[in-house]
Amino acid sequence: MRSCLRTASSLLHSWRAHAVRANGSPHAARGLERLHPTVSSHFRRYAHAYRVQSDLEKRIADIPIERYRNFCIVAHVDHGKSTLSDRLLELTGTIQPGGNKQILDKLDVERERGITVKAQTCTMIYNHQDEDYLLHLVDTPGHVDFRAEVSRSYASCGGALLLVDASQGVQAQTVANFYLAFSQGLTLVPVINKIDLPHADTPRVLEQMRDTFELDPEKAVLVSAKTGLNVEALLPSVVDLIPAPVGDLSGPLRLLLVDSWYDVYKGVILLVRIFDGQVKPGDTLRSFATGLKYIVGEVGIMYPDQTPQTILKAGQVGYIHFNPGMKRSQEAKVGDTYTTVGSEKLVEPYPGFEEPKSMVFVAAFPTDQDNYEHLEDSINQIILNDRSVTLQKESSDALGAGWRLGFLGTLHCSVFEDRLRQEHGANIIITPPSVPFKVIWRDGTESIISNPNEFPEQDQHHFKVQEVHEPYVMCTVTLPDEYLGKVIELCEANRGEQKELTFFTATQVILKYDLPLSHLVDDFFGKLKGTTKGYASLDYEDAGFRKSTIVKLNLLVNGAPVDAVSRILHSSQVDRVGRGWVEKFKEHVDRQMFEVIIQAAVGRRIVARATIKPFRKDVLAKLHASDISRRRKLLEKQKDGRKKLRSVGSVVIEHEAFQQFLSK
Repeated sequence: MRSCLRTASSLLHSWRAHAVRANGSPHAARGLERLHPTVSSHFRRYAHAYRVQSDLEKRIADIPIERYRNFCIVAHVDHGKSTLSDRLLELTGTIQPGGNKQILDKLDVERERGITVKAQTCTMIYNHQDEDYLLHLVDTPGHVDFRAEVSRSYASCGGALLLVDASQGVQAQTVANFYLAFSQGLTLVPVINKIDLPHADTPRVLEQMRDTFELDPEKAVLVSAKTGLNVEALLPSVVDLIPAPVGDLSGPLRLLLVDSWYDVYKGVILLVRIFDGQVKPGDTLRSFATGLKYIVGEVGIMYPDQTPQTILKAGQVGYIHFNPGMKRSQEAKVGDTYTTVGSEKLVEPYPGFEEPKSMVFVAAFPTDQDNYEHLEDSINQIILNDRSVTLQKESSDALGAGWRLGFLGTLHCSVFEDRLRQEHGANIIITPPSVPFKVIWRDGTESIISNPNEFPEQDQHHFKVQEVHEPYVMCTVTLPDEYLGKVIELCEANRGEQKELTFFTATQVILKYDLPLSHLVDDFFGKLKGTTKGYASLDYEDAGFRKSTIVKLNLLVNGAPVDAVSRILHSSQVDRVGRGWVEKFKEHVDRQMFEVIIQAAVGRRIVARATIKPFRKDVLAKLHASDISRRRKLLEKQKDGRKKLRSVGSVVIEHEAFQQFLSK
């Protein structure tokens, strides 16, 4: 046995010497290391894979932190962020000109709708006055539902390009994103896009930016991202106006988790901003939020896809994945700070971000219960890359097994549904959106209820419930002054409270209202667009809970509640919604052999009613017209038979009836 070990050991020694001479990678010997513990100890110091530095890495290594620039592009929906990102990547040679359009929009739904759903990042090298600069660009979503994505992106940046469409001017989300960036201390560079359009009014937009944001029009860069006109003037402005990141390269590692996504082979990949120190493969990191330890397997930059590097240094933004990989995306808490094991007491965690809160809830059911497992896999795959969706199982007598999903807003919900249908071919029924309500019980405890089935019935209210609070949002609407009257009417009809009315140009108005969130998710945005012929834009932010008169509306069929169709509403909406429900449901329920009564009810109060007449046999066909007593007797007999049938017969409602009733 000893002679065998000696032979194996001498073989390994000679192999190692050969590997070193050939400058090869020693990790090929892993199979031989398992021969014996004494033998494997020779190889421990060769555990890390050897990588030759590429020309790109050497070029990045020569750039000091003073020549780093981290910036993002913020704008209203469809003002041209992704197109401008493409032009900047082409100018710096990161991608080939004229190739893939909107390279930072990775999802089909983003390309189809022309919106950005997930913040995407890319690193560029720009040569300015014969010196290389390392630029890191973040393309942020413009829609208000993805505010959490935007605020996380700001944490990794030192400045922002505030992009405004020359034809549309300042819009609601431009205003909201400006204040969000301003509050985080970002340096703002005004950029006017789409100046080539025939109806572009650049002087008016520059005046708006000066009046609304107090930004100097002289510093604004006028571009057309689509044609590439004057885009080359943007990068010198970024270098001159946006400050370089500050960081201590020799200090202990302090990095912030900005975003994460899931890879089937590598596990969870983290997008990180390094504040101090440096990180390389083989380092052992610890999370401040979870306390878990991980060994770094690979570090790199997005250029424009994942490009491995030997090291990431203070001031840089790049990606990390671990070996063994992080398996659960729930461990990657966005806003978490990581440091190397042993430096925990030397490093202050970065002031954290709140986890995004779900504000809109829907119940989702497969149209065919045979597809339940396939649909569950599809939902879980999407959630791996979108941690802001909450998920819990639910079941319904009418619709079978399903899930209750929580989203950031109605667009987020709509995008999720589109992804399920397009990427996974799912057939799904989705109930109308509901919002969370706060119930204060008589014993002083509080609970947040997002599922209508868990809300206390009206007859229990007096004994159990002290107060019910509903969520409100602060809405900012920008619109042309000619539609002001109609928009105020719409907001008042939706129980809004006016907070502010400002004319920021002669024809443009900023209107601020506090609105109940339940009205906002009930297609308020669609009604607003219809009222203003598409000219208004909307932004909103959370305004807390307020005491309100909230009730639960049930749909009854022959006295039995239909569990899949119940809703929590303000008492002022009950009559309108109840009547609409009853009429719509009546259309989709088949006639039976007995009378079917459909009712909308709040507790014991019936709000609306409709009756579906039964199929009826003509029992008077053989009678002579003058035989009145016989006629009455036959009708009474038929009536008794109907009562008996109704007491034993149950109403059969087809699955398709629910699909049609719940379809938008």
